Amino acid sequence: MTMRRPSFLLLTGLLAATLSVTACASSETAATPANVVAAASATPELSTFTKLVKQAGLESTLEGSGPVTVFAPTDEAFKALPAATLDKLAQDPEQLKALLGYHVVPGLLKSADVDGSKQITTSTGAKMTVSKAGNFVTVDDGLVTKADVASGNGVIHVIDRVLTPPKK
Repeated sequence: MTMRRPSFLLLTGLLAATLSVTACASSETAATPANVVAAASATPELSTFTKLVKQAGLESTLEGSGPVTVFAPTDEAFKALPAATLDKLAQDPEQLKALLGYHVVPGLLKSADVDGSKQITTSTGAKMTVSKAGNFVTVDDGLVTKADVASGNGVIHVIDRVLTPPKK
């Protein structure tokens, strides 16, 4: 009986240590980014979007208390734009800010909240249409390829194209 007791204690100690290490590793990998800028920065396919947000001076807006929903185009979506369009946006910060602002919606809109089709108002005051058919969510003519990227002040939906605001 005394032989088993130290083995039992050793086994219990090892189990507790393993659970402790596992819990620490889980909390580090599952940590939610503080805001949508940090979440976008941590998403490799959003590097162009992140760079343009900084260039347009939208960081402070997207790092605020929120909540905010962002429909963020992938790097591939920006590459699909004509080079002249990107050059023009790079030279006109206000136009860049307006374009990116069209991808931002005040409030929290998760993919599970989308039922059918509805119009929502962007941070620029323009209307956009968000729809759901089966498991597919679209926003205007963009497809959500990765939904519900969580952050401390909102959510990001990764989309496959750059959305253009309606002409006034």
